Amino acid sequence: MNTSNTLSRFTLALPLILRIGAAVGGGYVFSWGFVALLIAGAYAAGMSFHDAEHLSAMVGMLVFLVVFLWAFAARSVARVWAVLLVGAGVMAGAAALVQHALV
Repeated sequence: MNTSNTLSRFTLALPLILRIGAAVGGGYVFSWGFVALLIAGAYAAGMSFHDAEHLSAMVGMLVFLVVFLWAFAARSVARVWAVLLVGAGVMAGAAALVQHALV
């Protein structure tokens, strides 16, 4: 196989690889941050820990589904990565602050 042909195929496949990575990896990280924040917030609001944990897991699955689909529907792959990573970081940080305030 020709080197330029291989490079051309890789260049064509790169946007799809980035979207799949954003949908699976970025979606997981974003959902994890969301679940952590929801558990901490629900527990701080007075819900029992296990109820907050189960509610967050159920809602987290729906969030993952929405994020997964959005990663393929969005026009810009860079925007998808930025929103997922920044959102996950902000939610994980907020969850850590809430947890620190509770302990």
